Amino acid sequence: MSENSHIKHVFWLTLATVFISTSGALGKYIAMSPPVIVWWRSVFAAVFLLLFCWYKGIHLKINSRKDLWTFILSALFMGAHWITYFYALKLSNVAIGMLSLFTFPVFTAILEPFFTKVKFDPMHIVLGLIVLLGIYILAPEFDLESSQLQGILLGLLSALCYALRTLLLKKHVFNYDPTVLMFYQVAVLSFVLIPFLFFMEISNIKTQYPYVILLALLTTAIGHTMFVNSLKYFKVSTASIIGSAQPVFGIIIAFFFLKEIPTIHTFVGGALILATVVIESIRSKTK
Repeated sequence: MSENSHIKHVFWLTLATVFISTSGALGKYIAMSPPVIVWWRSVFAAVFLLLFCWYKGIHLKINSRKDLWTFILSALFMGAHWITYFYALKLSNVAIGMLSLFTFPVFTAILEPFFTKVKFDPMHIVLGLIVLLGIYILAPEFDLESSQLQGILLGLLSALCYALRTLLLKKHVFNYDPTVLMFYQVAVLSFVLIPFLFFMEISNIKTQYPYVILLALLTTAIGHTMFVNSLKYFKVSTASIIGSAQPVFGIIIAFFFLKEIPTIHTFVGGALILATVVIESIRSKTK
């Protein structure tokens, strides 16, 4: 990868990171249950992506039944990631919810050799330990009754689901347009989550739809599609660790729009987690 090409790809990955970072403040602010938020998010995103594919003449054909099942499984992991993440945000705050989620590079780095031909990199364990130390500092006292600890644990579960989803899609980024991959993710979720609409409150959409549309368009249709596209140029673990800058942008957005002020523990724990971003950004340049 040439110098200019590397800088360009890092720029687009960083921009995707900024767009995805809006999920924290939006997920916390939208006054609906997480499964309902994710359903509306998926439906609107599916429409946006379908229109984009039609406009660009991008074919939605799936090459094999095996690919179809991979898309369905990855979509289920994506749905589990989104729902647990939004519950984490509502139980704690944007800073803790986002920072606990961004342990997913640890899961990704450890699991990637089982999904791809990438060799195990011991340095990723070191980076992972730094992230875990950050989470330890971030966490309050270990009390399962604490909503903040519950938020962190759900954030960790969300991180595992996100890592598995990304790894499942990795091998398909060269055979399918990233818009197509993201379309099938949200299309599957639009059907799978329909049962939640029968026993959860959905009337709030009348006042919340501008924020849900923003979540679907900016965060999902644009941000996540750009992130999937970045997998063509970076290993999953590299893209994931660089993408860990999301909490920085998310915390800044939450400060201005939700008036959430991080604690000193959040700053210290977050700094350790985000240090891995800088390290892996530098290391990825030589690969």
